[in-house]
Formats: sequence, C-alpha cells, structure tokens
Amino acid sequence: MTENGFEAIPGTGNVLFLCDHAANALPPGHGTLGLKPDLFQTHIAWDIGAAAVTRALASVYGAPAVLGCWSRLLIDLNRGADDPTIVMKLSDGSIIPGNRDAGPDEVARRIAAYHAPYHAAITRALDAMGPDAVVVSMHSFTPSWKGVPRPWEYGVLYDRDIRMAAPLMRRLAQAGYSVGDNEPYHGALDGDTLNVHGTRRGLPHVLIEMRQDLIATYAAAQSAREEPACRNRGDR
Repeated sequence: MTENGFEAIPGTGNVLFLCDHAANALPPGHGTLGLKPDLFQTHIAWDIGAAAVTRALASVYGAPAVLGCWSRLLIDLNRGADDPTIVMKLSDGSIIPGNRDAGPDEVARRIAAYHAPYHAAITRALDAMGPDAVVVSMHSFTPSWKGVPRPWEYGVLYDRDIRMAAPLMRRLAQAGYSVGDNEPYHGALDGDTLNVHGTRRGLPHVLIEMRQDLIATYAAAQSAREEPACRNRGDR
C-alpha cells in the first residue's frame, strides 16, 4: 500500500485488473467517520470479496492490478471528480456523520489525496501496456436490495463497447451461472472508472459484479496465498 491508499500489483500481459472498492479501512485522522465500527463490515463500506478475487485473478494470469485501500465511505473511487456522490452523506439508510458536513474544500482535499493518485496509477499502468490493453474492473453486490432478492450470480456491466461483455456473458451462461446483462447496475456512468480508462481511451473493458454470498470468505473467493497489502479492517 502506498501513502495515497492504493495497491499496485506488478505483472505482465495486456490485461489490467482493477478493484475500486477493495477495502473497508480509513486513513489516520478520520476515525470511523462517526459510524459504529460494525458497519464497516457491511457493503456500505466496501465490495465484500472483490479484492480477494482480484488478487487471485492477477496471480493466476500474472497480470498487473490496481486496488483501492480505503473505504468507499471516505471517497468513491468509481465516481468522477465532479460527481455529487463521490463523498456519500447517506448510504443504505445510514447517515455518515463524518461526511455530512464535508464541504467543497474537504471533498477537493480527499480527491487530491486519494482519488487522483489512484486514477493516476491506473493511467500509468495502461500507458505502459500500450494500445492493446484490456481493462477488467471487479465489484460485488448484495444478494438482495431493500428486501428484494437479486437472482443473478454475476453481473456483466458495459456502456457501448461489448467486445468483452458479450463473450463473457456467453461463457458464464454456458458454465451454468445466472448472469445479469447490465444488472444489477448499468455500466454507463459518465466519469466512472470504466468510462475514464476504457471508453475514453477506446480500450476493451468490462465491469464484473459478483454476488457477495458467493465470495464472502477468502476461501470462497480463492484468495491469494500471501497476506494482502491492503488489510481490510472494520475497526478503524
């Protein structure tokens, strides 16, 4: 982990794995943002299981990866710098006291300290890989939302470019998985990670959403054998 809160895993090849919401930790000085510590074990703080899968894939393919090391409650790395939800004041019914009064200056400070370095690291990695680079972003989703079960085991998200999404959905379906086509979210979000590093660069890209009950433990997610550089701590 770097002081700016991202982990860069070296590798070779033309696939770059990303994990925006890899961790539930907070940097010194932020406490728990006024929340009960146990809320940092829930989905509002991170994408449960996504980091372990990202590291496992990077290891299997010997590919590079970039992972965020701070909670999405500090700043959402999968949002554009001008997105009003980049620092959430309310998440799934929980008011975030440490964000409630965050004005433009504080938001700008967090962007400069954590958001910009993360995306700069992705840009450096893609620049080094060249025009044949492929972007794969890993996320996870809750089994139900507002009491309604979600039937998909995987979601494949995309905007206009289906070079990665279409064959991936076919392969997952052939393997017997229930696959969401731009579900449970839509991949078209101006300024998000895929838009900035995939669409705007003209690179093949896809966002893979995994249902959290399938990858909630390191064993289930085929976690990396070594201790992660970004430790996921809910007690900070």
